[in-house]
Amino acid sequence: MTADNFFTITNRNTPIIVFALHDGHGIEDSLRDYLLLDEQACAREEDPYTGYMISDLPVTTVIVHSSRFQLDLNRAKDKSIYKKPEDAWGLNVWKNLPDSSVQELHKKYDIFYSAIAHLIEEAITAHGYFFILDVHSYNHKRDNSFEEAPVDTHPEINLGTAYNKTKWKNTCDRFAEFLSKEKILDHAIDARQNIIFKGGGFAQWVIENYGAQGAVFSIEFKKTFMDEWTGIANIPHINELKKLLALSVSFLYKERKQEKEDVKQ
Repeated sequence: MTADNFFTITNRNTPIIVFALHDGHGIEDSLRDYLLLDEQACAREEDPYTGYMISDLPVTTVIVHSSRFQLDLNRAKDKSIYKKPEDAWGLNVWKNLPDSSVQELHKKYDIFYSAIAHLIEEAITAHGYFFILDVHSYNHKRDNSFEEAPVDTHPEINLGTAYNKTKWKNTCDRFAEFLSKEKILDHAIDARQNIIFKGGGFAQWVIENYGAQGAVFSIEFKKTFMDEWTGIANIPHINELKKLLALSVSFLYKERKQEKEDVKQ
């Protein structure tokens, strides 16, 4: 990985913007000697295939190619590099990472957030609002390849909406209801709000700066669509998630239209 392909914005000038913040696996060549983890250990905590899931959507998309183990854009800047095991699920990530490298990574953090601020402001100016779909995945079998996460506390889809302004609460509730009425591979979806994830640092930053004009919906797909320990994907399952995201975009457009009609009444 080079510094030039850190993230990709496909700008279609839409009010809906879809992100895959943790899709990336890239580590810059200059940093590899300091990294203590192998590729497989990184991949288990990254969000493989989320970039693929959003790549064909007819809206503005942002796909990050840098691994979260290099720079986590879903955390505040001072927490974006995993310096201690408690920052990274007990994993030791770096050995003697130079201060100069930390500074360079933080510059990239600033570049990313500056670009996203411009993107959101552009959407607000053009459309009067924005909605962000913040697409992630989370562990189904974190500790080993046999033990599954408890179903009661780990829904198939966790919709993180907790940090949105009160004005968007009805939209959040209706979105969760919409997801729960859809199907994946012919089974009903267990979709719940804010059960295990409420939204990350990225969502908090967006809402703190632009929350009056829009909302962030952080979708966490439980990794039942792949084997986390081998990396092998269930392609039909992933394609079902692609379809669900396309339906979600359509739903959010309709939801905004309905909100405008409700205001007029």
